[in-house]
Formats: sequence, structure tokens, C-alpha cells
Amino acid sequence: MGKSHLLAALGIRAVQLGFSVQYYRFDELMAALRHDAQLPPPRIKMRKYISSALLLIDEMGYDPLNREEASLFFRLVSYRYGSGAMIITNKSIRDWTELLAGDEVLATAIHDRLRHRAHVLNIKGRSYRLRDLEDPVKA
Repeated sequence: MGKSHLLAALGIRAVQLGFSVQYYRFDELMAALRHDAQLPPPRIKMRKYISSALLLIDEMGYDPLNREEASLFFRLVSYRYGSGAMIITNKSIRDWTELLAGDEVLATAIHDRLRHRAHVLNIKGRSYRLRDLEDPVKA
């Protein structure tokens, strides 16, 4: 599949073009959001995950969020909406309601903001990391 490789390559190219870029694995980003949860909006907007031109989020969707975490992610998306680009690798956007604490309204609000003026790439196939392993179907 190569989603993480593609994410890294796009980030490197953005840096080469002079853009500020921040990379987070989703679990690391959520830890930062939880840590900064009580900061006032002006201080949060100074954080690199808000202020960088491009935010790269890798491996979203493997662990469901609780309501507080889902709200924190919504705040991130809302603050970045219209002011900075985001690239997210995830399992499937079909499962976002389940991922976001079962909150369909919140999932729809986040999804709408992320998909507005967005390009979605559906990448299918075997993992890039497993490309050199023998195909068990052919064995």
C-alpha cells in the first residue's frame, strides 16, 4: 500500500518548497492534544500542530476515541479549517462514527471540514512493508 511512505514523501516535498510541516502518528497527536486541552485558544493556535502550513497525521483509525478525545480532534480540525492543509492516513472513512466515540453529528462535522476542497486517495493492496514476502496464495 505505501500510505506512510507517500505521506512522508509529500511532507518532504512540501519542506523543499518552503512550507512548514509537522508530522505526527495519530496516537502522538492525541497525546499532545490531551496535554494542551486546558490551554486557552490563543495559546493553542500557536502550537505547531495548528500553525504549520501542512499537518501530516499517520495511522488514524486503529483505536477508537472517547468523547473527550473526539472533541479535541474536532477542535484541531476546526482551528486548521481554511488555514492549513492536512494529510491523514487512515483505515477507512466509512468507520469514522465508530472511531469518534459513536457521535454521528461530530463525525459528520469533522468529515465535512476535512472533505471540503480535499482530494481523497483510496489506496488498496498489500502492505508496502510486506512486498518482499512470498505470496501465501501462490505458495
